[in-house]
Amino acid sequence: MQILIGVLIFVVAYGFGTFPSAAIVARKKNLDITKVGSGNPGASNVIRNLGWKVGLAVFLMDMAKAALAVGLAWGVTGDRHDPLSYLSLFAAILGHSYPITRKFKGGKGVACGGGGMFVLFPLTSLILFTSWFVLTKTTHKASVASLTISVALPFGIFYEGAEAWEIGATLALVAFIIVKHLPNLRRLKTHEEPDI
Repeated sequence: MQILIGVLIFVVAYGFGTFPSAAIVARKKNLDITKVGSGNPGASNVIRNLGWKVGLAVFLMDMAKAALAVGLAWGVTGDRHDPLSYLSLFAAILGHSYPITRKFKGGKGVACGGGGMFVLFPLTSLILFTSWFVLTKTTHKASVASLTISVALPFGIFYEGAEAWEIGATLALVAFIIVKHLPNLRRLKTHEEPDI
């Protein structure tokens, strides 16, 4: 029964993740977000092409997808820090980054992952959420901000009292985000990364 519940939670959480926040918001502005800028259907590309107000809406919508997914698992287990919450978080990020509804072409998972972590570790997440905007505003590089807060995440939850297995799970999330940002790192090295 527990395995069945886990599978159902995973499928539902993945479904939450596939919700195309950026595409829907950009379409209302008569823009196909996958055909402008980096082509990435995420908050950073929306900010770059439609401004901060619209991009912030996408950012929050992407956060909500994983927050709902983790909240669902929490509701089922009664324990916010149950492994099922992390399974649900990863499922939502996979749905966001590799949505079956859009030929597995999605975002990079930063805002989405941040929403799930906000449920799990609100203090760390609030600090990193704020830091993302400060870093993006000062460096003009969303990728720099995203990678910085991702690397800082395991340290933050350690100070909030996360268990060792939770830190391990978070490190896996950080590794995923770094891999998704490898093209950005190459562009940063050659000074070709676009400003935001």
